[in-house]
Amino acid sequence: MPLLSLRFELDDLTRPEVVRILEEHLEDMYAVTPAESVHALDLAALKVPEIAFWSAWEDTELVGCGALKSLGEGDYELKSMRTAAAARGRGVATAVLRHLIEQARSQGGRRVLLETGTEAFYEPARRLYAGNGFTERPPFGSYVLDPNSVFFELSL
Repeated sequence: MPLLSLRFELDDLTRPEVVRILEEHLEDMYAVTPAESVHALDLAALKVPEIAFWSAWEDTELVGCGALKSLGEGDYELKSMRTAAAARGRGVATAVLRHLIEQARSQGGRRVLLETGTEAFYEPARRLYAGNGFTERPPFGSYVLDPNSVFFELSL
Protein backbone atom coordinates (compact mmCIF):
# COMPACT_ATOMS: atom_id res chain seq x y z
CA MET A 1 0.00 0.00 0.00
CA PRO A 2 1.52 3.37 -0.92
CA LEU A 3 2.34 5.74 1.88
CA LEU A 4 0.06 8.76 2.06
CA SER A 5 1.67 12.07 2.81
CA LEU A 6 2.53 12.44 6.46
CA ARG A 7 1.72 15.36 8.71
CA PHE A 8 4.35 16.11 11.35
CA GLU A 9 3.28 17.82 14.54
CA LEU A 10 5.48 19.27 17.25
CA ASP A 11 3.88 17.26 20.02
CA ASP A 12 3.15 18.01 23.67
CA LEU A 13 3.16 14.30 24.60
CA THR A 14 -0.34 14.29 26.06
CA ARG A 15 -2.41 12.41 23.45
CA PRO A 16 -3.19 8.79 24.39
CA GLU A 17 -1.91 7.46 21.03
CA VAL A 18 1.46 9.17 21.55
CA VAL A 19 1.74 7.97 25.14
CA ARG A 20 0.97 4.41 23.99
CA ILE A 21 3.56 4.36 21.17
CA LEU A 22 6.20 5.56 23.63
CA GLU A 23 5.16 2.88 26.15
CA GLU A 24 5.48 0.24 23.40
CA HIS A 25 8.90 1.64 22.50
CA LEU A 26 10.16 1.26 26.07
CA GLU A 27 8.61 -2.21 26.41
CA ASP A 28 10.47 -3.37 23.30
CA MET A 29 13.75 -1.83 24.40
CA TYR A 30 13.62 -3.57 27.79
CA ALA A 31 12.52 -6.86 26.18
CA VAL A 32 15.58 -7.10 23.93
CA THR A 33 18.32 -5.10 25.68
CA PRO A 34 19.81 -5.49 29.18
CA ALA A 35 18.33 -2.76 31.40
CA GLU A 36 21.70 -1.10 32.02
CA SER A 37 22.07 -0.62 28.25
CA VAL A 38 18.62 0.86 27.56
CA HIS A 39 18.92 4.55 26.73
CA ALA A 40 15.33 5.14 25.58
CA LEU A 41 13.63 7.98 27.42
CA ASP A 42 10.34 7.73 29.27
CA LEU A 43 7.58 10.32 28.95
CA ALA A 44 8.86 12.52 31.78
CA ALA A 45 12.42 12.53 30.41
CA LEU A 46 11.12 13.63 27.00
CA LYS A 47 9.30 16.63 28.53
CA VAL A 48 12.35 18.83 28.96
CA PRO A 49 13.14 22.11 27.16
CA GLU A 50 16.12 20.72 25.22
CA ILE A 51 13.99 18.01 23.55
CA ALA A 52 11.59 18.64 20.68
CA PHE A 53 9.27 15.70 19.95
CA TRP A 54 7.35 15.19 16.70
CA SER A 55 4.50 12.82 16.02
CA ALA A 56 3.85 11.66 12.44
CA TRP A 57 0.25 11.24 11.28
CA GLU A 58 -1.36 9.69 8.23
CA ASP A 59 -4.82 11.24 8.22
CA THR A 60 -5.95 10.60 11.82
CA GLU A 61 -3.63 7.65 12.49
CA LEU A 62 -0.40 8.01 14.45
CA VAL A 63 2.20 6.18 12.35
CA GLY A 64 5.47 7.24 13.95
CA CYS A 65 7.44 9.62 16.11
CA GLY A 66 10.87 10.91 16.88
CA ALA A 67 12.67 13.53 18.92
CA LEU A 68 15.73 15.73 18.78
CA LYS A 69 17.67 16.62 21.88
CA SER A 70 19.84 19.71 21.65
CA LEU A 71 23.30 18.91 22.97
CA GLY A 72 24.63 22.42 22.36
CA GLU A 73 27.17 23.76 19.88
CA GLY A 74 25.04 22.64 16.92
CA ASP A 75 24.86 18.98 17.95
CA TYR A 76 21.53 17.15 18.15
CA GLU A 77 20.81 13.66 19.40
CA LEU A 78 18.10 11.59 17.78
CA LYS A 79 15.80 10.03 20.41
CA SER A 80 12.59 7.98 20.51
CA MET A 81 12.41 7.00 16.83
CA ARG A 82 9.45 4.65 16.48
CA THR A 83 7.13 3.43 13.75
CA ALA A 84 3.71 2.11 14.73
CA ALA A 85 3.52 -1.67 14.18
CA ALA A 86 0.69 -1.35 11.64
CA ALA A 87 2.71 1.12 9.55
CA ARG A 88 6.03 -0.74 9.33
CA GLY A 89 7.56 -1.41 5.94
CA ARG A 90 5.91 1.60 4.32
CA GLY A 91 8.68 4.20 4.61
CA VAL A 92 7.49 5.90 7.79
CA ALA A 93 10.86 5.58 9.55
CA THR A 94 12.66 7.12 6.58
CA ALA A 95 10.18 10.00 6.48
CA VAL A 96 10.49 10.62 10.24
CA LEU A 97 14.29 10.45 10.09
CA ARG A 98 14.45 12.91 7.19
CA HIS A 99 12.05 15.26 8.98
CA LEU A 100 14.26 15.24 12.08
CA ILE A 101 17.40 15.83 10.03
CA GLU A 102 15.73 18.80 8.33
CA GLN A 103 14.65 20.18 11.70
CA ALA A 104 18.22 19.98 13.00
CA ARG A 105 19.56 21.55 9.80
CA SER A 106 16.99 24.39 9.90
CA GLN A 107 18.12 25.24 13.44
CA GLY A 108 21.74 25.54 12.36
CA GLY A 109 22.73 22.06 13.44
CA ARG A 110 26.14 20.75 12.47
CA ARG A 111 25.67 17.09 13.44
CA VAL A 112 22.99 14.59 14.35
CA LEU A 113 24.19 11.85 16.71
CA LEU A 114 22.46 8.73 17.96
CA GLU A 115 22.80 5.53 19.93
CA THR A 116 21.05 2.31 19.01
CA GLY A 117 21.32 -1.32 19.94
CA THR A 118 23.56 -4.05 18.56
CA GLU A 119 21.03 -6.89 18.88
CA ALA A 120 19.39 -8.35 15.74
CA PHE A 121 16.17 -6.52 16.69
CA TYR A 122 17.90 -3.22 15.86
CA GLU A 123 19.25 -4.28 12.45
CA PRO A 124 16.51 -2.44 10.53
CA ALA A 125 17.34 0.74 12.46
CA ARG A 126 21.06 0.38 11.77
CA ARG A 127 20.33 -0.12 8.06
CA LEU A 128 18.07 2.94 8.06
CA TYR A 129 20.73 5.15 9.60
CA ALA A 130 23.56 3.86 7.39
CA GLY A 131 21.35 4.18 4.32
CA ASN A 132 20.72 7.83 5.14
CA GLY A 133 24.37 8.81 5.45
CA PHE A 134 25.07 8.14 9.12
CA THR A 135 28.46 6.63 9.94
CA GLU A 136 29.57 4.75 13.03
CA ARG A 137 31.49 6.71 15.63
CA PRO A 138 32.73 6.35 19.21
CA PRO A 139 30.41 7.08 22.16
CA PHE A 140 29.51 10.73 22.70
CA GLY A 141 28.30 12.80 25.63
CA SER A 142 27.78 10.64 28.72
CA TYR A 143 27.64 7.37 26.78
CA VAL A 144 30.39 4.80 27.34
CA LEU A 145 31.58 1.83 25.32
CA ASP A 146 28.98 -0.89 25.67
CA PRO A 147 28.71 -4.14 23.68
CA ASN A 148 24.95 -3.52 23.45
CA SER A 149 25.28 -0.04 21.89
CA VAL A 150 26.47 1.34 18.59
CA PHE A 151 26.79 5.06 17.90
CA PHE A 152 26.24 6.99 14.68
CA GLU A 153 26.73 10.52 13.41
CA LEU A 154 25.61 12.52 10.40
CA SER A 155 27.38 15.75 9.51
CA LEU A 156 24.98 18.40 8.29
